[in-house]
Amino acid sequence: MALTEQMESQGAWLFKYRSILPLIIFAIGIVLFLNNESNPENWILETNLQESLYELTCLLVAFLGFFIRIYTVGYSRPNTSGRNTEHQVADVLNTTGIYSIMRNPLYVGNFFMWLGIAMLTGNFWFIIAFTLFYFLYYERIIFTEEQFLKNKFGHTYLEWAQKTPIIVPKFSSFKKADYNFNWKKVLRQEKNGLAALLILFCLFDIGGEMVKEQRNFNETLYFAGAASIILYFILKFIKYNTKLLQDPE
Repeated sequence: MALTEQMESQGAWLFKYRSILPLIIFAIGIVLFLNNESNPENWILETNLQESLYELTCLLVAFLGFFIRIYTVGYSRPNTSGRNTEHQVADVLNTTGIYSIMRNPLYVGNFFMWLGIAMLTGNFWFIIAFTLFYFLYYERIIFTEEQFLKNKFGHTYLEWAQKTPIIVPKFSSFKKADYNFNWKKVLRQEKNGLAALLILFCLFDIGGEMVKEQRNFNETLYFAGAASIILYFILKFIKYNTKLLQDPE
């Protein structure tokens, strides 16, 4: 099998099972985090205030990624930038808005979301390893997606790809989105990400306090996590039982 065909085949498989990556990060990350919490001498932050500020920084990094996803999904065309896993879907080629400054904004958003989780471990080498693994993992997926887009949109795709960076944004080339922001699409697609993100932060906080045999829980974080779960089920009910979140035909 030629190298390009091998990369495309690997990318298709990774695309289908790309949701496994967060589980790997969480499994390894929680072990390292609990080890730090049970051995405070290994933790460079000495006070509760410093630790709280660091955790807030991690949360902000994660929410930066979530905001990138919201912006991307909200200004993307229908049947593009979705959560499909079985096969590639793109009715049109997005080239304006955030897609005018980089070709893969959703994966950049995912990176920051999971970087926030990785940072919680407080393990410098794990953060570096995660970053390298993430880009090696998604390199194949991006290759496969670009082969699909090149075959479907031909010269239009090649012309856009030639002037638009893969992941590092080129802000000078920004073009206003030619599609109005679609809150319905955002609510349909991103409810999962918000709930998962806050739940993971809650689990890290609970685990850390239990290891330290303390009860200094972050009640604000738990309230936000509980609210995100309630919102998730409300939106899920609306999605499958009403037409409120459907796009106009």
